[in-house]
Amino acid sequence: MAPVPAVSLIVPTFNEAANIDELLDGVCAALPAGWDVEVLFVDDSTDDTPAVIQKAAVRYPVPVSVLHRDAPEGGLGGAVVAGIARTNRPWIVVMDADLQHPPGVLPELVEAGERTGAELVVASRYADGGSRGGLDGGYRMAVSGVSTMVTKALFPRLLRGVSDPMSGFFAIRREAVDRAGHGGGAGQDGGLRPLGYKILLELAVRCRPRGVAEVPYEFGERFAGESKSTVREGLRFLRHLAELRSSDKRARMVAFGLIGVSGFVPNLLALWALTSATSLHYAVAEVLANQLGVLWNFALLDSLIYRDAKRGNWAGRLLGFAALSNADLLARIPLMMLLVERGGIGPVPATVVSLVVVFLVRFLLVDTLIYRRAGAMTRKEGVGRTAEAAREVREKRAA
Repeated sequence: MAPVPAVSLIVPTFNEAANIDELLDGVCAALPAGWDVEVLFVDDSTDDTPAVIQKAAVRYPVPVSVLHRDAPEGGLGGAVVAGIARTNRPWIVVMDADLQHPPGVLPELVEAGERTGAELVVASRYADGGSRGGLDGGYRMAVSGVSTMVTKALFPRLLRGVSDPMSGFFAIRREAVDRAGHGGGAGQDGGLRPLGYKILLELAVRCRPRGVAEVPYEFGERFAGESKSTVREGLRFLRHLAELRSSDKRARMVAFGLIGVSGFVPNLLALWALTSATSLHYAVAEVLANQLGVLWNFALLDSLIYRDAKRGNWAGRLLGFAALSNADLLARIPLMMLLVERGGIGPVPATVVSLVVVFLVRFLLVDTLIYRRAGAMTRKEGVGRTAEAAREVREKRAA
């Protein structure tokens, strides 16, 4: 006989007191006989949701517990990761508490994973037989559709086979998550760094599950409470997309290059002003003009590309960045002078050529010395804390 599936159901909640009984009724009614299931609510509420969960827990045949977080770090995604660290079943299922995710689909997700061997099974509104009818109005439907298209366009390979990367209803094997937590098979950087409410995207990109399956479902109407989809969450989602995309070194190099190109503008304008309006030698003018480009590039890189890999204060990072950026003048200035005096071209185009030549070396040094090495240390510390919490849970269960 096939082994009985063992499932940790993780339900992030924020002021969902009115939905708890209805949700647990649906979950228990849907579970096949004999399944080993635990339900963990990870709660960030400001109302009496935790008390409602504790009161309801005694009425159900499956273990039901609640983890209330005083500081909701990472939003809904952070809640899911906290829940993963405190459970130990081989299958992890994530669903919302508002009944827009029908509990009857839960066993279908796990059964599809067992049947196909997939490590990730997504409940999809866009698969054949699915529907997103529960979205409130045309605006939310349009936002959902555009977000899905943008996300799939940014990660065409990693999201191949996932028609609904914005889904919050899915099952994933713990072994896939463990690979991400220990840095293996989770992309360039490893580790989970959730931000906002699109945790499936985080897991699919960083864990790189081996095999993906989908189960269609009809997105229902909210049973009670208010939607958590806000403009603020939308902005956090866009920030999360940028961080996920920049976790790949090739993508960071492209972004580094684009920002470097944008830095040509203040650099070259300052060079033109200094060589036109003063009697400075063009080499001296380039040294001065370069400082404006350095400040421009640092501000964009530090706030957009490396915002999740910062360590120490901004002044230290700026000094390190400026040191590396100015060190390349040792190569650029002689090359520029050679192009001007031997090649017969002007200072401005000579500067452009020299900037391009040293770009790759500068990217590798900045990426490794200023940011990524520090970021890797920070993530390693975070992964260690998550693994330690998971070990504590397993030891308590064994005792």
